[in-house]
Formats: sequence, C-alpha cells, structure tokens
Amino acid sequence: MKTKSDYQALTATDDALKIIRECFTEEQKGDKCARNKTKSLLKEYFIETADGSYTLKSNNVNDKSETMHTHHGAISESMEKFVKPAKLEGKKEVKIMDICSGLGYNAASCIEFLGDDVDIEIDMIEISRETIASSLFIEDPIKSYSIIKSAVENKLYDDGTIGFKFNKEEIPDRININIYLSDARYVIKGIDKKYDAVFLDPFSPLKSPELYTLDFFFILKNILKDDGIILTYTSASPVRSAMVHAGLYVGEGPLFGRKSGGTMASKVPEVIEKSLPDNDERMIALSDAGVPFRDPELNASSDEIRKKREDERKSVRGIKKFASTVKTPVYLGKDVNDPRLERRLLRNINTLGIADLKSKKAKYIICPQFDQCICGCRVPRLDNSYSRINEMSTRLSKVIEEKV
Repeated sequence: MKTKSDYQALTATDDALKIIRECFTEEQKGDKCARNKTKSLLKEYFIETADGSYTLKSNNVNDKSETMHTHHGAISESMEKFVKPAKLEGKKEVKIMDICSGLGYNAASCIEFLGDDVDIEIDMIEISRETIASSLFIEDPIKSYSIIKSAVENKLYDDGTIGFKFNKEEIPDRININIYLSDARYVIKGIDKKYDAVFLDPFSPLKSPELYTLDFFFILKNILKDDGIILTYTSASPVRSAMVHAGLYVGEGPLFGRKSGGTMASKVPEVIEKSLPDNDERMIALSDAGVPFRDPELNASSDEIRKKREDERKSVRGIKKFASTVKTPVYLGKDVNDPRLERRLLRNINTLGIADLKSKKAKYIICPQFDQCICGCRVPRLDNSYSRINEMSTRLSKVIEEKV
C-alpha cells in the first residue's frame, strides 16, 4: 500500500510548476527580481475564464487534462457553488475549511461575500506548494484576493520556500487564515474544531478519489457544526453515496456552468433546500454505481481506491444491486417502448428475482419516492433524499432475500 510519501497530487501542469520551483530557488539565493521574471514566464499557462479570473491546466491523468476551474468563471464558480450556498449570512463568527484551496479563490470569495463585520477563520489545505504559490503571480480578480496572497506569502516565507515578502496588504485582525501544505486526509485527523462550512474542491472523483471516500466523509461529519454544511461541485453517484453512508443528509447544489448541480451535505435535513433528482436517488440506492470509494486507513493511493471500488462493484452487480448499465433503476415502474432496451432491462432485473418493470416487487422498491403509495405498503413518501435512498436500498435487499 502506498503511503503519504508516495501520494501523487493532481496539480497544475508540470511545466508551470517547474517554473515556480525555479523561482523559489532563485529567491532563496537572493534574487529579488525572480518573481517578476516568473510572472512573465507563466503567462502562457494561465487561462482566462469568462469572468476575467484566471485558472491553470492540470497534468494529464488517464490521458485527460482538467483546468482547475470551470471556463465559465473561476471566481463566479467559487461564489455560486461554494460561498453563497454555505448559508453564512447573519453569523458573527465563521469557521471554514477549504480543502484543495488551489489558487485561493474559494477563500477570497468567502471573505469578499461576508464583508467587514464578521470574524472569519479559514483553514486552507493544499498539498501542492507550487499550486498555492501560483496565486502570487495572478492579478487580483477581487479585492479580498490580496488578503489570501498575503497569507500565502507569509506561509511560504516563514517555512523558507521564498526569500522575500512583497505583498503590502495587511491581514485584518478579524481574519485568521491557516494554511496547511499537506494531504487533506492527514490534516483532518488532527482537527479539534467545528466548522460552519467545508468547501470540498478537489479534481474529479475518478482523478482524486482519496478525497471523496466514505472514510473521509465520516471525519468531515465529525468536524461539522450541527448546522454546518459540506459543499462540492461534483454530482457523482459514489460521492453522494459515500455521504449518505456516512450519515449525512444530501441535496443538489446550485447549477453553474455544468449539466447538473453540485452536492451539499449536512448532519441535519433542515439545511438541505433541494433534494436530489429521483433518478439520481435510484442509481445511488439500487445500482452498483452507488458503491462508494473506500480508504479505511486514509492512506491508500488513488489507483488502489479506484480498484477497490471496481472490485466491490463487480461483487454486488447482479447479486445485491442492479447493474448500472442502461440505468436500470430509472425504468422501474415505467413502460418501455424500445424492445431491445426492454430486453436488457428485463435481464438485469430478472437476475435479482424481479419479473417485470411494473411488477409488485418493482413498485415496492421505488414506492418511497411517491406522494401516494403505489405498492400497497401504505407508507407515506419520505421527505428527504437520505431517507429515500436508505429505504429503497433496504427494500431491494428484502426483495432479493425474498422477504417481500
């Protein structure tokens, strides 16, 4: 099993990171002009997004590259996906954990949004020293970004990474920014405070599954305030499933620049304003797509975590869960006009002992999603995604065990 020293973070493109590392070296040698030279060299690696803020490309993983932010607007995404849905208005003191801080846009947007009358503590976690240092070479997209740059500069100066302080912006006394240059899995195990919000902003689950595991969410749940909220941009089934398995209520986050909204999770249902779509609930509860990522010791490599999940999916597919192919659970209780599709669907449900898409067993499984009972159980519709997912999963197990 790979340990912390073997863990490879998904970061900005290697060429850009190399330029930044060379800047570190030159500053340590006493070159006060190194940062200006580096800023010029990095221009070709920064990509302007629709709102005028900049982002960076990542390294290729599995022959694909992602930018660190959506092209629809990096700062806008921070505001709409993370800050505004965090329900921080009206609080006099706010504690935020910002996981995979990257260029610092989420933290800066939070400070900007809350204004001058709130005491703010932000714990920024970023494993890549060079990535967070990239903020020093970007023009301020909003006023509060200069505060983040000062905090980054202070951290890198204090640990000897850079040789000079150039940012003149003083961090107000009411703002406390702590920067952790480490794997978030190791940081959160040592946290002894409670947060109003956790901004979970790694790359996609298939690229960074280590920060979307069931085991990771168990710890995040424990460091949330009672009305705290976890926010992430992804809508991936294994992520939402992990949240539910960790005992978190889940809902759909705001739609911004993507086909589906992100995800929010909380310890209490009242915080969640919008349930997940019915089809998403079914895929999580009833298919192998809902098998979560697992990392019991919080030290496995991304390859190990992906393989563990794939092995588990194979072990439950057609035995304990429907195959996720052709999205079988979505069609339960429905008529299907495509004969070829219908044959595939019937093969999938027959393996679990269900004769027909509109059979009593099929209706029994999905009944919790309906306002009025459709199967004769007379149980009223459950009022949140967490409860519906768990109940449908339980009902499927009963059907398989022939207890219904």
